[in-house]
Amino acid sequence: MAQPTTVDVLIIGGGPAGLTAALTLARQRHSAVVFDSGSYSNTRNTRLHMVPGWDNKAPADLRKVTRDDISRYPSVKFADTEVQNVKKNDDHFVLVDTSDKNWIGRKLILATGSADVYPKIEGYEENWAIGIFHCLYCHGYEESGDDRTSGVLAVDWCANPAIAVYLSENAAQLTSSVTIYTNGAEELGQQIIAASGDGKKPNIDTRSIKRIKKGPKGAEVVLEFEDGNKKTEVFLVHNPITHNKGSFAKQLGLELSPMGDIKADAPFYQTSVRGVFAAGDCVTPYKVTPGAISSGCNAAVAASAQLQAEIFGHHSMV
Repeated sequence: MAQPTTVDVLIIGGGPAGLTAALTLARQRHSAVVFDSGSYSNTRNTRLHMVPGWDNKAPADLRKVTRDDISRYPSVKFADTEVQNVKKNDDHFVLVDTSDKNWIGRKLILATGSADVYPKIEGYEENWAIGIFHCLYCHGYEESGDDRTSGVLAVDWCANPAIAVYLSENAAQLTSSVTIYTNGAEELGQQIIAASGDGKKPNIDTRSIKRIKKGPKGAEVVLEFEDGNKKTEVFLVHNPITHNKGSFAKQLGLELSPMGDIKADAPFYQTSVRGVFAAGDCVTPYKVTPGAISSGCNAAVAASAQLQAEIFGHHSMV
């Protein structure tokens, strides 16, 4: 049986980070394969924002146009398949896809995205990315108004007074009134008030939430409390706990950050294993498309620099 061809870089993930990495590598004539499973972070998002030239356009359109752009470069190929596992063998990486086909690369870029762990509140998942937003730079503007009210859900890792206050400040830019909901945590409510210092005190509601339902219009959500009362907000803001997709970090023995993301610091985005780079939502709690594009570019440049130093027998700065 013929041995698979060794390429310069294997890229796992066909979202903005992986595609940017591929396009960057193509510009230096590096050979690469992009593995695209068709599963992307936060697939409920129907519109992009903060990406120049793509504001209010569909994420799928960005992926399609970018793939078309990359197809002009013969050194980059696409494999529309899932990856089962990957391992490092000396100076190269062996990847196995779901059809048991082996692929070999000198470097590896993980752009796998992240998966959300939703709070145990009835209705949260159904309203996630529809009326519950993780980023008010990405969402919320269309729902804004001086006569509208919004809410912050201070649960899980957002049950941090400083984070809750920060999110309420974001929401206050878009609506006239903001309430921070602590879901039964009365002491947290006091801590949030203290965290606001000498500034304006936020509205705090410590009642336990029974369920969250879709509101009658737009992104509205209705909070139903255990005491039987209800409150409608034009939207809620909350960042759920996340973890990087797939088991590749574990397979490769990569170090993770305290937040559970792959530890790969800017500007090179190299992980704790030499030759493995990571980009996009799997490396940061700030999960937005512009950030994914930036880190995808940087990770590819770093992988390229490492490759070129090895080719010419030089000391690598990465």
